[in-house]
Amino acid sequence: MGERLYSEHEHFLTDVIFGKPVFVTHYPKEQKAFYMLVEEDGTVGATDLLFPGIGEVVGASEREYRYEVLKERIVECGLDLSEYQWYLDTRRFGTCQHSGFGIGLERLMRYITGMENIRDVIAYPRTPGNAEF
Repeated sequence: MGERLYSEHEHFLTDVIFGKPVFVTHYPKEQKAFYMLVEEDGTVGATDLLFPGIGEVVGASEREYRYEVLKERIVECGLDLSEYQWYLDTRRFGTCQHSGFGIGLERLMRYITGMENIRDVIAYPRTPGNAEF
């Protein structure tokens, strides 16, 4: 299904080709997590929002709700089925179609402020007192 999309490719898309934020969709199922919804064409219901100079800022996906498909994906990914029985049970005993997303707040702040280093925009630095304001 093509080659994996690495951070170098993401930067090429955002920095060289488009020069602005880009949504990437229709990832091959082999490139994403087992819990993402598998579409009929072998891609997953997922999208990443990539920003120039930063990379992925938002990742989102529909979750696989079909018990048998989810079970097959766990095995395909080489994971131990017994360790994911609790997760399969969430589908076996009832679920609804749903989605989720995550946003890298520090990455977004870095893009907005133009800061070079992500450490300069972390709200709670690991070494208190080292940030100059």
